Amino acid sequence: MTTAYVTCPLCEATCGLEVTLGSGQVTRVQGDAADVFSKGYICPKGASLGALHHDPDRLTKPLVKRDGEFVEVSWDEAFEEIGRRLPPLIEQYGRDAVAVYAGNPGAHNLALILYGRVLYKALGTKNFYSATSVDQLPKHFSSGYLFGDPLAIPVPDLDRTRHLLMLGANPLVSNGSLMTAPDTRGKLRAIQRRGGRIVVVDPRRTRTATLADDHHPIVPGTDALLLFALVNVLFAENRGTLGRLEEHVNGLDDVRELARPFTPEAVAPHTGIAADAIRRMALDLADAESAAVYGRIGTTTQAFGTVASWLVDVLNVLTGNLDRAGGAMFPLAAAGPSGRSRAFTTGRWTSRVRGYPEVFGELPVATLADEIETPGEGQVRALITISGNPCVSTPNAGRLSQALGQLDFMVSLDIYLNETSRQADVILPGPSPLERPHYDLALYQLAVRNVANWTPATLPTDVPQEWQTALRLTGIVTGQGPNADIAALDDFVAAEAARRNGVDVGLAANRVGPERLVDLMLRAGPYDLTLADLEAAPHGVDLGPLKPRIPAVLSTESGRIELAPPVITADVARLRASLTGSPAEGLVLIGRRQLSSNNSWMHNLAPLVRGTNRCTVQVHPADATRLGLTDGGLASVTSRAGKLEAPVEVTDEVRQGVVSIPHGWGHDVDGVRTRVARAHPGVNSNLVADEQLIDALSGTAVLNGIPVEVAPA
Repeated sequence: MTTAYVTCPLCEATCGLEVTLGSGQVTRVQGDAADVFSKGYICPKGASLGALHHDPDRLTKPLVKRDGEFVEVSWDEAFEEIGRRLPPLIEQYGRDAVAVYAGNPGAHNLALILYGRVLYKALGTKNFYSATSVDQLPKHFSSGYLFGDPLAIPVPDLDRTRHLLMLGANPLVSNGSLMTAPDTRGKLRAIQRRGGRIVVVDPRRTRTATLADDHHPIVPGTDALLLFALVNVLFAENRGTLGRLEEHVNGLDDVRELARPFTPEAVAPHTGIAADAIRRMALDLADAESAAVYGRIGTTTQAFGTVASWLVDVLNVLTGNLDRAGGAMFPLAAAGPSGRSRAFTTGRWTSRVRGYPEVFGELPVATLADEIETPGEGQVRALITISGNPCVSTPNAGRLSQALGQLDFMVSLDIYLNETSRQADVILPGPSPLERPHYDLALYQLAVRNVANWTPATLPTDVPQEWQTALRLTGIVTGQGPNADIAALDDFVAAEAARRNGVDVGLAANRVGPERLVDLMLRAGPYDLTLADLEAAPHGVDLGPLKPRIPAVLSTESGRIELAPPVITADVARLRASLTGSPAEGLVLIGRRQLSSNNSWMHNLAPLVRGTNRCTVQVHPADATRLGLTDGGLASVTSRAGKLEAPVEVTDEVRQGVVSIPHGWGHDVDGVRTRVARAHPGVNSNLVADEQLIDALSGTAVLNGIPVEVAPA
């Protein structure tokens, strides 16, 4: 038996795992008690790492579709097929005729983060889409205009805060999101043990809400109204205290004026939270010794997602809690971007059909089907999906699935033949997490404590590393053919990385691929580290608690926090107009997370589809009685976009007027090779998500507050 220490790459918590191996088999996975960050914590997802590695449905050889059926081929044959079919489409129709969709797992994959961008730049298409526009894009948007950098996202200093206000977040189940924090339950309980308070705003009584000191079941999609009311109270009661931030803030008076109409009494009928409770929430926030406001996917995937994301940090500023111990702070990663050289902007191009602006280099995936279906110059004719399953995870998934059938060519980089990749012409698998090296390049930029941990590949594999696959594809789209010199391309990438980071590429001359790039980035980083230092510390390196970073972290043109950026405040009039109408009536749909689930791609692991992972439509008892629904019976859920049927779960965990279906299910389509998932198919909630409902600023799909009709099936 041998033991390997691995950083779990399956969610944002970055837990350290102790993996026991015997004869090339994973015999046990448990938490690494010596890990400097997670200290032995493990969740069901991390414990399933061995099941993922040994999954017999996981692809290990390329597949090419011939006469409508997939056949295994050699790697050379697969790339020759791509080289034969993709370049002629680019030559005839232009680079924008090829779209890219990058899925959630890519954010947890070092090779795809580093070398995916090389491929995307070489491809040169404006039609880039990702899971970001069904998740956190509003936070990048607001951070870009507030602080000058879309990656400068403050996170709650959980280890020191005395008051935590969370909106639309359920970290006891998600393990944290845009907040890298292993053992969130332990950290939240520690807040309470030191006399602090936890306040949760969520339409459901989630696991996190149950642990909290206060839970406010808000009407879905009205978080921006609530947040503005909190801002209103702080100004009206003269309770704003910027402290040392005062010399670093522009736009304070503008925010004061914008907040005037949003009194607690004005927003209460719309939010479903009483005016007195709103006022108390604001004053408790102001009175706390230290406090942090944190909003997550419930706040970003709604009609005012960007305004809500902006107001979260407006509150952190107004209470003097931004960039101070116990507040919302900016992590300082050991390896990461060295800062922006130009001010953040959006709308550098727009989508062809619906005119949506580019944000953070991508277009909203809500319009991908339009771009495929609509003839004319720039029509998308080919698609490359990178570790993504948009036929399950994006709005009006049924329409997108049909649209993919119209493509001239499609390539999927994926370890499964799933609901999306089944429509590809070529599927290129990658190694399992245990067969590739790992460093959490993206997630350490969001960590509640500064740490660094390197995981070498634990097991050998014959499957090419994904960085090699990305470079072979780069060779094809740059005219070098399917047998381009990968080593030469890698040398070029490393030289560029060294130049950008201001270091000598020769310092990492004995390395290749991601190892070389990470070594260069560490050497250029703020901690005087090298990759060799991390290799010598298998349980990670603790770089200390978060520290204040303003003004150094700011990269706005003014060098100050732009508290009232016109691009964002322009949408306040639309929010204000919502106060003049009557409170919304009828049922609305929201999603929900499950502890043993991580989007669609992990439903093929038997350990993760047991127990409480039920794909049901949750309905409040009063709504069930009114609609004639019975617990365990079937209900039909209908929206403008589509219809589905799901088992009913009657529960007072959801507020009246709200129904909830978990995301990532719907594995009952033909042509997939995921036996466990097909045996537990559930329903695809995105069949009723409406691609025409988006956040006006970022284009992010509305998944929180979709109008639906529900009836017995």
